[in-house]
Parts: sequence; structure tokens; C-alpha cells
Amino acid sequence: MIKILLVEDMPDTVELVRRTLSPHGYEIVHAPDAETGLEMALEHRPDLILLDLGLPDYDGQTLAGWLRAEPTLAGMPIIAFTAWPQETARKMVESYGCNGYIQKPILKVKDFVDQVDSFLKTG
Repeated sequence: MIKILLVEDMPDTVELVRRTLSPHGYEIVHAPDAETGLEMALEHRPDLILLDLGLPDYDGQTLAGWLRAEPTLAGMPIIAFTAWPQETARKMVESYGCNGYIQKPILKVKDFVDQVDSFLKTG
């Protein structure tokens, strides 16, 4: 089963992602903040990380930097999952070594699943 680490502090978003991706064969592990996200990435070795950029302890960019600095995680796909404006998200993706971004909120379930699938294939 493909494992996705969702680093997200909003419970409603966590539940929506879980309900959307689980029926498609994805296992979702969740971290509510950056420090827990780093711990869970090291422990679970997910196939992909969906990373909210606005977290309660450290911002998503900081966590992306920590993940990229960890040699055992350096190649793991990190996708910014954000409600920030597209241009800001695009700049964060480039600046912090993310593989791409998915815009919040999730408006069309099929589009969201297709986006996640595409990042897993291009990893």
C-alpha cells in the first residue's frame, strides 16, 4: 500500500484527505505540526509527503528544509498542500525543494486524486 504522510493542522482537512485518498488504496499517516512531521517521516518512510505550509510550530518551508537535509529522506517527494496564492506557492516550491504543490481547498475529488497520483508517478 502506498503511504502518504499528511502534515496538516486543520482536522477537517485531515479528515477530507483521508476520506478522499483511502478508498483509492492510500494509507494516510498524519502529523499535526512540523516536529511531529519530521519524526513521522523518519519512522514511516512514506512514499509522498503532503505538506501544509502554515503549521502551528514551524512553517512548512522549515520542515521541507529539515527533510531535504536528512540524507535518508532527501529524495522523497514533498508536495506543498496550501491555500496560499498560486504564485506564492510556486515560489515556495522552488525555494524549498518541494516537488510541486496542490492548491487547497479540495474542490474536485477526482482532480485531487489525479494530482496525488501524478506526483507519485513522477516522484
